[in-house]
Amino acid sequence: MRDTKESRLLLVLLIVVAFALITVDIRGGENSPVDGARHAAAAALGPVENGVAGAVNPVGNAISAVRDSDTRHNRITVLEQQNAQLKRELGSDDQNRAKAKELDKILRVAGAGQYGVKGAQVVGIGAAQGFSWTVTLDIGSRDGIKRDMTVLNGDGLVGRVTTVGPTTSTVLLANDPDFTVGTRLERTGELGFATGQGDRPISVQLLNAKAKVKAGDRMVTFGSSKDKPFVPGVPVGTVERVDPSAGGLTRTVYVKPFVGFTKLDVVGVVVQAPHQDPRDTVLPPKPQAKPTPTVTVTVSPSADAGQGQGEDQGTGQDDAAGEGQGTGQDTGQDAGDGGDAVPDPNANAGTADDNQE
Repeated sequence: MRDTKESRLLLVLLIVVAFALITVDIRGGENSPVDGARHAAAAALGPVENGVAGAVNPVGNAISAVRDSDTRHNRITVLEQQNAQLKRELGSDDQNRAKAKELDKILRVAGAGQYGVKGAQVVGIGAAQGFSWTVTLDIGSRDGIKRDMTVLNGDGLVGRVTTVGPTTSTVLLANDPDFTVGTRLERTGELGFATGQGDRPISVQLLNAKAKVKAGDRMVTFGSSKDKPFVPGVPVGTVERVDPSAGGLTRTVYVKPFVGFTKLDVVGVVVQAPHQDPRDTVLPPKPQAKPTPTVTVTVSPSADAGQGQGEDQGTGQDDAAGEGQGTGQDTGQDAGDGGDAVPDPNANAGTADDNQE
């Protein structure tokens, strides 16, 4: 259509009619006069709209999928990150519970021995510091840690501090071959020196070659001068084997340490020594031996055997009674036949009455 005066007039007229119909429809509400025309148009044009939509929707959906693919990918990434975070939180909760349990054990040991301790966590091991059996702790001089302090955990002696930095410190473990500590036997009080042997039991040289020691005896630290590097009373381990050789100046025993050096996590550094030697009070209670149940089996005779035994007893009793009675009767008859029979007192009484008459 060309842009003429008539076309412009027609467009203005259509616009005016459209506004008029809209106004009438709004004012009419549910009783609008154009409602019937609307329903008729919907009935006529509805199938056409559905057909066009069915043909166009797959194309539209494909375009939307391409447009929204980045959004969906980002949403999946966010969900995966949230899932990983949740797993980390659950894992950290388990770790926190394990650490809390270990700290509780350390506090019980510290309370029993009256040690002042500062908690620390193992953050490194071994070879990086040039030692075979060492660990690195996450506390240092800024936390009051000094060289030659005793290190323990909830089970017993861990080692001693050898190097201190501002925020970290190095601990030489008790199973290192260069580690030596004075010990005292729980039962007898015998003194000795314990030396680490790596992953083997600790070797202890008792000063008394005739010391009475047996497997199962326990040891604690003897303590050092001014409580450095070792405070007294820290559990060391249990005697596992006694060297049978004799005749030397010392006696060797092999001790299984209380501490598992390959699974250290939370430890305590003793920053304040006890006022007096705790002796054996820090040692855990000895396990009670459980009684071994004894089963007694009693064999009872069968019913047939019991009945047969009863019949035998009854027959024996009858035979004995019969023989006894028969013997008594025979004896009585023999007495009556003989001349030495005992006189009847009733017979004498009858003779006396005849005399009186």
